[in-house]
Amino acid sequence: MKRVLFVCTGNTCRSPMAEAILKQKISNEIEVQSAGIYAAPGSEASYQAIEVLKERGITSDHRSQQLSEELLDWATIVLTMTANHKQAIVTRFPELQDKVFTLKEFALGEDSFTGDIADPFGGSVEQYRATADEIEKLLEKFSGS
Repeated sequence: MKRVLFVCTGNTCRSPMAEAILKQKISNEIEVQSAGIYAAPGSEASYQAIEVLKERGITSDHRSQQLSEELLDWATIVLTMTANHKQAIVTRFPELQDKVFTLKEFALGEDSFTGDIADPFGGSVEQYRATADEIEKLLEKFSGS
């Protein structure tokens, strides 16, 4: 079974939205989790993230979790929101470089890398919506949805 781990900074905005959107799009053949490099364990997803997910008919009872070696071992693929997140993981765990990609790199192909997923933290619902739209489009590219 494929296990996808989404990683962002605090695990309250981008990675929980990616986790929830992918869970909605796929069947039970893929397990999905998310984590943050600097997450405060147990925090809820941001209000704006929850609102944007509700607009898509997705309910979420997300609680943030800190990225750990156990989660990285659990995952068959790790998808980060930025190149800096990827670099932080690969620097600490070089043996994992073959399974760590930015979301854009994975969805569009390594040669198509065109930047990071913007962090909407502290922004408006509209900013979160734009980030969720971008994430959803990228997830559709590789989920076949």
